[in-house]
Amino acid sequence: MDALPNHNPPLPTDPVGELDPHRVSPEALFQDDEILTLIHMADRYLETIGYTDHGLAHVTRVSDRARRLLEQLGLPPREAELAAIAGILHDIGNVVHRDEHPQSSATMSFTLLGQRGMPIEEVAVVIGAIANHDDKNGQPVSHAGAALILADKSDVLRSRVRNPHMISFDIHDRVNYAAERSALEVDREHHLITLSLEIDTNISHVMEYFEIFISRMRMSRKAANFLNCDFQLIINNTQVS
Repeated sequence: MDALPNHNPPLPTDPVGELDPHRVSPEALFQDDEILTLIHMADRYLETIGYTDHGLAHVTRVSDRARRLLEQLGLPPREAELAAIAGILHDIGNVVHRDEHPQSSATMSFTLLGQRGMPIEEVAVVIGAIANHDDKNGQPVSHAGAALILADKSDVLRSRVRNPHMISFDIHDRVNYAAERSALEVDREHHLITLSLEIDTNISHVMEYFEIFISRMRMSRKAANFLNCDFQLIINNTQVS
């Protein structure tokens, strides 16, 4: 299969995939004390109000998944990097407030990336992806944005639950705690993206997962379609969507 058609204006990247050595890279942001502090402080706010982990472990998984997704689909390396950068920064707006945090994250990222010398065309792609990652009103508006949606919504995992004693009371914690493994897999030949979960049904049954995450799955399917792929969900080796 050839590289997927680009639904958006072309980015200022070399068509053969060479990367500018002076670019703003995901690796540089992961070494940036100011960025790391914002990630940490945003997660502390969410911990205070009882949310699952949104700290460095979460954003690292999301960043890596978003990048790998576009790489496996054969898209340009810089687009994959922009998806990774969006993954790093997508939740920093929680340091302001949980509500409207995608927009806060995008606004903050506009300033942070500009200060670090990122070209405005790339900044626009990153902040558009970040501002549209929420399943309530977000839309896949670029390859990077679609990858961020899929990477973020697929991060369902036991390790994100801060207090296992709360799983009897909070369905979100219970569903996350039941997830022993989650993997986002790409079949480029068959244009298929699969979220594969292993769930301990003694903790949470499959219908609870759908009760909580049906809007996320709809958004994931829309994001996969934007990337010219179908989306399927497999739970405990059984296709359920």
